Amino acid sequence: MSIGNSPEDDRPSTEEERPSIGHVLHQARIASGLTVDEVSATTRVRIPIVHAIEQDDFSRSGGAVYARGHIRMIAQAVGLSPDPLIAQYDSEHGGRPAPTPAAPMFEAERIRPEPRRPNWTAAMVAAIVAVVGFVGFTFLNSGDDSGRDQQVAEGTAPQEKPSPTKTTSTKPVDPKPDPSDGAIAAVPKDKVTVTLTVLDDKSWISAKSQNGKLLFDGTLVKGDSKTFQADERIDLILGNAGAIELHVNGKKVEDEFKPGQVERVSYTKGDPEAG
Repeated sequence: MSIGNSPEDDRPSTEEERPSIGHVLHQARIASGLTVDEVSATTRVRIPIVHAIEQDDFSRSGGAVYARGHIRMIAQAVGLSPDPLIAQYDSEHGGRPAPTPAAPMFEAERIRPEPRRPNWTAAMVAAIVAVVGFVGFTFLNSGDDSGRDQQVAEGTAPQEKPSPTKTTSTKPVDPKPDPSDGAIAAVPKDKVTVTLTVLDDKSWISAKSQNGKLLFDGTLVKGDSKTFQADERIDLILGNAGAIELHVNGKKVEDEFKPGQVERVSYTKGDPEAG
């Protein structure tokens, strides 16, 4: 009987498992100081689905395609890069679905209409009508010329009296004023006015007044613009803040927001200042 190591001692030590997708998103949300309600308002993902994803339950998302989209939007809202999490989801759920093959080219060739042949009968009829019309026009024109020559030989045609010239006075049109920043600057001084314009991609925006009244909660896409007013203060949550241009009380705010970044800012009357 030989004495040796136990078989259990020869087993390789297991590597430490990486944290789950839901755990990573949950920790990042807590670190960002956001509630589930705020993440739902920013991403437009329903609150029960956000709770389920943080518990690694993707059955509420409605399929793999929607689950990837929910992971991407929640990750961006809490300040994470979504690509590693989506890659982890693909590796844990069978990989990305295979793309649908394009239709064969011969299918498009088969439905091409045949070229139409020229209609020679219609062309001949059109030519005959044109010849008859030309002959008739020439005959009538020659008859009018002979009658005109006879009238000139008999006497001088009476001259027509010139019609009096009407003089009309035109009122000068006032030139249109050039567009300027005056329209932006003309804001009430006793209120807070904030104008948001999305320059690129899209942004998730929530705006509230000083008493907590919700002024706007939704998603704006490239080219959209919104203006909010309040008596004392406007509180904003900006998702993908780098895509937004801000004008506060008629003045452009030069904040260096980054794409995908979530920003919380507040503005009051007077010169723009973050609260």
